Amino acid sequence: MGTVLGILSRRSGARLQWRWVGWLGLILGACAAGEVAEPILPAPHLLVPLLAGLALAVSGLTADQVPGGLNRGCQAVLGVLMGGYLDPHTAHQAAAEVLPLAAVTMVTIGLSLAAAAIMARTGRIDRASATLGMVAGGSAAVISSAADFDADPRIVAFLQYLRVALVATTAPVLVHWLLAPDPAAGTAAVPHPSAWSLVTGDDQGIGLVLLAAVALTGTLTGRGLRLPSPALLGPMLLTAAITAGGALSGFTPTGPLRTAVFTIVGLDIGLRFTRPTLAHMRRLLPLALACTMSIIAVCAVLAWLLSVMAHIPFTDAYLATTPGGVNAVLTTAAATHADVSLISGVQSLRLFAMVLLAPLFIRLTISRPPRPGPTTGHRHAGNRRTGGSGRSTG
Repeated sequence: MGTVLGILSRRSGARLQWRWVGWLGLILGACAAGEVAEPILPAPHLLVPLLAGLALAVSGLTADQVPGGLNRGCQAVLGVLMGGYLDPHTAHQAAAEVLPLAAVTMVTIGLSLAAAAIMARTGRIDRASATLGMVAGGSAAVISSAADFDADPRIVAFLQYLRVALVATTAPVLVHWLLAPDPAAGTAAVPHPSAWSLVTGDDQGIGLVLLAAVALTGTLTGRGLRLPSPALLGPMLLTAAITAGGALSGFTPTGPLRTAVFTIVGLDIGLRFTRPTLAHMRRLLPLALACTMSIIAVCAVLAWLLSVMAHIPFTDAYLATTPGGVNAVLTTAAATHADVSLISGVQSLRLFAMVLLAPLFIRLTISRPPRPGPTTGHRHAGNRRTGGSGRSTG
């Protein structure tokens, strides 16, 4: 009997080892594909793995999900990344115009909630998915915490990536061809760490140790405080407190590490898709396009008001108030000699506020029972695929 158990144990261990080798190969392949798509797609390290996972799931080649431990680790690292946006430099850049910026942020939040209500009622999706899907900013963090709020990560990802794609494609066109920015405007450049750096500091070893410590401590603190999505919000709040106070720096993920985290988030979302979900998304597309374009248009009006009140160029105000698409916006700002410091500060603070307030949005919007719709069944079906654990997606 002991010999038989030993053989079975070795076989089980070998299968587990090969499973991890398979996941490593899939993640590396998706990372490489994202690099290739960098010049042509917005958020390629999220979108390309998502499409790869979708193809694998819909074709029936796999029914697996990304391992739970890996997902929770990615969520904690992502929380550190989000918290790192609120640094002293960012706060200083936005402090001078705090009242108009706060007003613009609140209006953008109101627009997101209004669009979510329309999506929930007209598109017949549950309110949690509609609310998270229409939150204007922090797409990776919002998607990664969707399952914790019993939202459908697939619907949330579809709505979020649609917004990112629209902002990323319209902002450069508007700035280059319609807004005619002044070449003599701000000349600050977007900082670019070394291509092989895993964290933002010069000492990679110390930075990685600090990253692991903050991620673990934040997760445990989040659980102790019973935060929603503790693996994300715990490290995010702890990182924000550390960096805003100037106590420590140089431990936020960047380069290949950030790419790997985004890749795993995208893969896990893609692997959750089913054919009925895809059919429902096709029906949602016209409404989702209308809501997203309306938010972008109103944000452009807010940009004009901000430029008048704060006496800043309309180009800078427009790039600062776009509803998301931070990477594309900052790249556009650097290429057109806009005020990158101001734009980065406003976008970062709004992103941080959106991600932090998302749990409150959910509690407010689902105080009433959600209207039944086609996604309700799909959402629970998706949860059954993960064993009903309700774990987050990255």
